[in-house]
Amino acid sequence: MNTDDFAEWSARAAQWGADYRASLRDRAVRPRVAPGQTYRSIPAAPPERAEDMEQIFADFEGIIAPGMTHWQHPRFFAYFPANAAPVSVVAEYLVSAMAAQCMLWQTSPAATELETRMMQWLRDAIGLPDSFEGVIQDSASSATLAAVLVMRERALGWAGNSAGLRAGPQLRIYCSAEVHSSIDRAIWISGIGADNLVKIPSTGPRHSMDAAALDAAIRADIAAGHRPAGVIGCTGGTSIGGCDDLGAVIAVARAHDLYTHVDAAWAGSAMICPEFRSLWAGVEGADSVVFNPHKWLGAQFDCSAHFLRNPDDLVRTLAIQPEFLKTHGADGIINYSEWSVPLGRRFRALKLWFLLRAHGLEGLRDMIRNHVRWSVDLCEKLRATEGIEILTEPMLSLFTFRPAGADDTATLALVEAINNDGRIYLTQTRVGDALAIRFQAGQFDMQEQDAQVAYDVICELAGVAPVAR
Repeated sequence: MNTDDFAEWSARAAQWGADYRASLRDRAVRPRVAPGQTYRSIPAAPPERAEDMEQIFADFEGIIAPGMTHWQHPRFFAYFPANAAPVSVVAEYLVSAMAAQCMLWQTSPAATELETRMMQWLRDAIGLPDSFEGVIQDSASSATLAAVLVMRERALGWAGNSAGLRAGPQLRIYCSAEVHSSIDRAIWISGIGADNLVKIPSTGPRHSMDAAALDAAIRADIAAGHRPAGVIGCTGGTSIGGCDDLGAVIAVARAHDLYTHVDAAWAGSAMICPEFRSLWAGVEGADSVVFNPHKWLGAQFDCSAHFLRNPDDLVRTLAIQPEFLKTHGADGIINYSEWSVPLGRRFRALKLWFLLRAHGLEGLRDMIRNHVRWSVDLCEKLRATEGIEILTEPMLSLFTFRPAGADDTATLALVEAINNDGRIYLTQTRVGDALAIRFQAGQFDMQEQDAQVAYDVICELAGVAPVAR
């Protein structure tokens, strides 16, 4: 591909993207394809000779695009959003064109310094004190793994990386039962082991970790000869939006000199709205906090904001400096590869810069406030609908429901009917022993009418009469 071809196909790809976005409401949210359908459409062996771009692009449109779930669809109400505001996509075009490797200051000075400034912008936007410094990780899973590794090293006197875990005491880490499965994976990967992740019961309307039970568990582990290493708090758990009382949880952790990490992967974006910050009151006492601008805020995946009270602990845990990675003759620089598990780093800060400037904090606040309001309104309509029961109340824009009195089989059948219909996309979870249907509003281009479509589809496929508008 020469320069002229590159220009032509870049323009064509951009136009395809614009046309795709404009047509999303006309598409089923989840593709109507059978397992293996795409796989069987692709030759078993790579071509020996170069193929024409017209054919490659045609196969993209004919084979790949029809098999994609449309995460940018305004009626994507499943999981949590993976928003990519159009301005963020434009920034990613530029990042892809430059193809910079941003592991060190010297390998991309502007990328490093923009990242520093963008993390300050985000820190201030969500109300964290300026004692926190930040780094952009690829995902909350990586940020949580990094935090768990710091917990491990700190508890072992910074000897775990050199001596391993076998000679040391049995480490213990604590969290609520509402945390994301990425916490379990971080415990596996860190070598601490699933048996040493202690899940504390959740209580109250916000499904918060029981601080008294946390303290009792820590004391019991100490008495048994184990070594507590850290506590992971949660704001906006994935299943039903559980929110720990961070002030109480962090107070217990501090009393036992434990490192604290707060996973606010989804809900953290809402903290740009001051009225929602009560959900994570006490967060300023944490050692580590993560949220994902690539979820609700509109930054294209991947872009996870990881804030640290003392970055030196993270660097001490992760940094390794062979001669070929040293930067000589420059003082006071940051090499963000020392703040994350991977050495290689993409230029993630550019899309944040474009996004925050193009929409402004007020524009983003309006979007989040609308999503919360529309979700609460939908919840109330469903509550008033005979034949539907609400299982968990809205936490921001997330709530759960099911057909009244239904067993798991009937509930799952409704989820499948809704998703096969294609007009909206929902997912299921468990509330206690019961299967429940999750609804969350958060897609960047969602409008109030999309929430009404969701209500109409749910009523139609559940076979219940909608309430009068």
